[in-house]
Amino acid sequence: MYRIFCESYQNFCKSFENSSTQDEFRYKIAKVFELIVDLNKFQQERERNSDLYKNLCDLLWFMQQNIDEYPKFKAFLWTLESREIVPICFGTTPQNILEEQAKLANMFLSLLYWE
Repeated sequence: MYRIFCESYQNFCKSFENSSTQDEFRYKIAKVFELIVDLNKFQQERERNSDLYKNLCDLLWFMQQNIDEYPKFKAFLWTLESREIVPICFGTTPQNILEEQAKLANMFLSLLYWE
């Protein structure tokens, strides 16, 4: 599941290469997924307690709270916990952003960006 997510995220990012749509809302809110794909970056951002790290933690907490709506999140969160990426509620990320990020993560896990 982790590999599917990472490869889907990379494919998602490729769809924005060489275009002016990098300012697009979905592209911007997907930046948080870099911390899942790049574990070194995750460690650095966690040490800094950065806003990006807090956004990821809020998102994971939101995903955990909405497993009934997005059942694929259960196994995915388990794979992240094995990498010491765990949900924490900082409460700094707006609800509408969390909802859109969760939808995007669900699309990755549902193979919408799988090649």
